[in-house]
Amino acid sequence: MIKINNRSRLKIKATFLSLEMGYRFLISLFFLLAGCNHYKYIDVPPRHTGLSGSDFYKQAAAMNWATRDSFAVKEILAGNVPGFLREFKPINVSVTDSTTGKKINATYYVAPDYLSIGTNDDWARINISPKAAQKIADDFDCFLPTKKMVDDIYNAATVKLEPVPMYAFRDSTPTMWQHHLIIEGQRKGSSGLIAGIKKDIVISGKITRDARPDRVAIYGWHQLDSKPIQPLYTGHIFWWVDYSQGIRLVYRNIKVDGKWMDYADVLKDSLLKRLLCDEEFCDFYRYSY
Repeated sequence: MIKINNRSRLKIKATFLSLEMGYRFLISLFFLLAGCNHYKYIDVPPRHTGLSGSDFYKQAAAMNWATRDSFAVKEILAGNVPGFLREFKPINVSVTDSTTGKKINATYYVAPDYLSIGTNDDWARINISPKAAQKIADDFDCFLPTKKMVDDIYNAATVKLEPVPMYAFRDSTPTMWQHHLIIEGQRKGSSGLIAGIKKDIVISGKITRDARPDRVAIYGWHQLDSKPIQPLYTGHIFWWVDYSQGIRLVYRNIKVDGKWMDYADVLKDSLLKRLLCDEEFCDFYRYSY
């Protein structure tokens, strides 16, 4: 029979206590990491089509903008989106209340790349009108970014590429396909949140204050010095779509100091709107269709 003296008992007790504390620490760490804002998985329907990105452009090559829009919307709403595009990345922003000095932190989630069709093995970025983009955004519980958000996304991006302008047949479907291939040649397989490759279709108070009807607002295409090629612009009618314009989806719920809020409610708040918008007027929330 092995005898254990009091000193040994204390050592054994201390060892078990240390193991218990370590176990509790690991459990706490697990739940902490599980709650971290690493990404947000967007509930896109399973793919019910075999159409690849390259096939989309082959079929759409001779389509006009309206037919191409309808074709793209049909495919995307049927779940024809590459898997990597379903994991939205967090963007962290903050604003300080000038009255109280309190800092308010927020996180919103954005698509890692521009709207695309196909599989992870054969996919392609697409160019569509703001009305088509809004339809897709509504179905996926998303919205389109503001000018400020485009800047913040660029600053947070892990893959930043030099813009490549094209000058001939800018609104043709083959040019859109060629531009996608050029970007892929630049990207060289790099993964992560990408920016600097497209102008963004954005929401902006300038749209409702433009005397001309049916405007689209575009902004961005940042160069490597972080300066955008395209200032905020509402000169195009909504159906003008060219190779340079992309759609970045944003999950519509924003986490503000740990509380989920709809983006429209954030934009309606006189203080919180500065988390998402740096324009004088931030009261345009969506495109009609």
